[in-house]
Formats: sequence, structure tokens, C-alpha cells
Amino acid sequence: MAKIIMGPRVGQNGAIRVGCSAVIFDKDQKKILLTRREDNNQWCLPSGGMEPGESASETCIREVEEETGLQVEIRRLIGIYTTPHELVVYRDGNKIQLVALCFEAEIVGGVLRLSCETTEYGYFSYQEIQELDLLLNHVQRIKDAYSEETTTFIR
Repeated sequence: MAKIIMGPRVGQNGAIRVGCSAVIFDKDQKKILLTRREDNNQWCLPSGGMEPGESASETCIREVEEETGLQVEIRRLIGIYTTPHELVVYRDGNKIQLVALCFEAEIVGGVLRLSCETTEYGYFSYQEIQELDLLLNHVQRIKDAYSEETTTFIR
């Protein structure tokens, strides 16, 4: 489980890490697929870190399949999220300043399932999401996904 440290320019104490997350709406575009993480028991968007040799969209597609069993196609970039005032510190001592890209993705195959990283999954409305123990840095991404805005958010 990671710990988040907040403070003026605290990100300078970590390495830059690029992460990608996927917003997957149900067929009615009313609910979003969330997964419950094995490591901290919180709900989140399917997401993970970019590996060398991958593009951002490849990272997102790979992470969704690893965590949910679903094969997706990227539809659009919802937003870019980063702050120099946040440092993520992992159990193993790694420290990162996260640069996160959040994509809207559409299911094109696969079967929804659990994984070693995912202990539960479900589709939730925006109102239902407010009641969940949600990974803090996914709150704004979900809010942006539900907005009527079609341009990319830079936060």
C-alpha cells in the first residue's frame, strides 16, 4: 500500500512515473466500472504504470486486461493529472511524482473477471461512487469523466 505525502514541491523527492487509468462506461453511459484493489481495499479505476517501450494507450489497454480480463479500445483522453505538491511513497521505499493520463475506453472483447490485483468489481453511478472508499487521486478523474466537457482536462 502506498502513502501520499502532501507539501510544497514535495514531488521533487521522487522519480517521475507515468500512469494510465481507464473510464469504462456501461452501455447506457450512466455507470462506470470500478475495481477494488487487493493492496489497500479501496475502489478505483482500472489503472497502472507505464512500462518501457509502451505508449500511453498500450499501457491503459494492458492494465485493463490484467486487472479485469476485458479488452478495450481507447476512445479519448479525458485528462492529464499531476502535481509537484504530492509524493507517493510505496512500501518498498520507492517514491514517485505521478503523471497520470485518464482515458475513456470501450469494451471490445474479453470477459469481466477478478485478478490478483482486483478483489471485487462493479458498475457504479456517480451518486453511488460518492459512498465508496475511493482511491483519492481517482476522484477528480471520475468527476471529469461525468462532466459534459469534451475537451481534455489538464490538472
